Amino acid sequence: MAKVEVVMPQMGESIAEGTIIKWHKKVGDKVKKDETLLEISTDKVDSEIPSPASGVLAEIVVEEQKTVPVRTVIAFLETDGEGVAAASQTSSSAALSKEAPKAQPPAPAPPQPRAAPSLQQATLQPGRFYSPLVLNIARTEGVSMAELETVPGTGEGGRVSKKDILAYVEAKKEGTIGQPAAPLISRAPAGQVGIVAKPVEVPELREKYPAPFHEILQMSNVLQKMAEHMVKSVHTSPHVSAIHEVDMTNVVKHRAEHAAEFERKESYKLTFTPYIVEAVVRAIKKYPLVNCSIEGDKIIKKNYINLGIAVASENGLIVPVIKHAEEKNFLGFSRAVNDLAARTRNKKLMPDDIQGGTFTISNFGVFGTMIGTPIINQPQVAILGTGAIKKRVAVIDDAIAIRSIAFFTLSFDHRIVDGALGGMFLEEIVQNLQNFDMSMKF
Repeated sequence: MAKVEVVMPQMGESIAEGTIIKWHKKVGDKVKKDETLLEISTDKVDSEIPSPASGVLAEIVVEEQKTVPVRTVIAFLETDGEGVAAASQTSSSAALSKEAPKAQPPAPAPPQPRAAPSLQQATLQPGRFYSPLVLNIARTEGVSMAELETVPGTGEGGRVSKKDILAYVEAKKEGTIGQPAAPLISRAPAGQVGIVAKPVEVPELREKYPAPFHEILQMSNVLQKMAEHMVKSVHTSPHVSAIHEVDMTNVVKHRAEHAAEFERKESYKLTFTPYIVEAVVRAIKKYPLVNCSIEGDKIIKKNYINLGIAVASENGLIVPVIKHAEEKNFLGFSRAVNDLAARTRNKKLMPDDIQGGTFTISNFGVFGTMIGTPIINQPQVAILGTGAIKKRVAVIDDAIAIRSIAFFTLSFDHRIVDGALGGMFLEEIVQNLQNFDMSMKF
């Protein structure tokens, strides 16, 4: 039998090492080519790594929670296949090929592929997470999203595994289960919101925080880097925030009128995110100074818009980027948001997907938050926070009316964006949404 090396992939040119989070296979297990073999974490992103070949996992060289340099041999596969000598290089070479050019903006990207219906809430809800394999089985077997949310999960953090979904399908065929119960609340259980952290024992801390009254949890790589990034941002930029009220009634009405047709055509739900993204992109084109960065006493004006969308994942906040948003229309925004969010949830993002942002949107309103003051994502100079849309009493032409209202917050770097520019930019976003073209169809 031929022996194939499995190496720690280089997830981008700036990545020097990776941490093995979890092995999905044990020694002696059979594995198919491109089947998920392990999960790794770098200082940029967490990813599921596919097997470079089909065979049997013969040896695990590097155990879970160990950090090693890229291209280090971490395991061996035994396989009968031919031409596998270079198979172990697949993941690293593929990752490197994803690096984006730094000079001229690339040509407009082709339309994003349509995502599965099961992923339609990926940008909005921090609830249960499903692997592509589980989602594919659910689609093939006709298991609805409502049913899938009731399937008990035996995986880490209550995740539904292949075994769980197959057991559910078998029980359904045998008629041993009734109608699906009410869906689970689409939020993570208390104590698991935001991150999945593992307990650790640190003697010096345990003396200070004795059990069972305290638990000591280890921050993930992603969470540590996010914390460092946020602290650095506050030290770098003099943050100022402006808050405007926005009447979302027209947007709410348009979405309600077209949601069913949109989902039928696109196979995922129409959310409020693309409406907001379109309004922001139009406002940036009018006020491009909010799309800059600062290098010493020099302003770097970006003639393209790479829009970051903050997404809550099980390992913390990740901000995938819609590249060259100025070239897209409403449908393009919707497809891009859905695709990036789905890949964030399923750990399929590449480092290039979260780099190069020029402006960020943070939608904390999905958690019910009305008003927030987000921290700027360096080296950007502004970030928009969008609050929950709620029906409120408003005065329209001296008459009392019920309107769908939200509060939008713009946090900006006062070194380059003053109150006047920040206020005008934010008001432009408000007007774009309040005067939304109700005649737009899909």
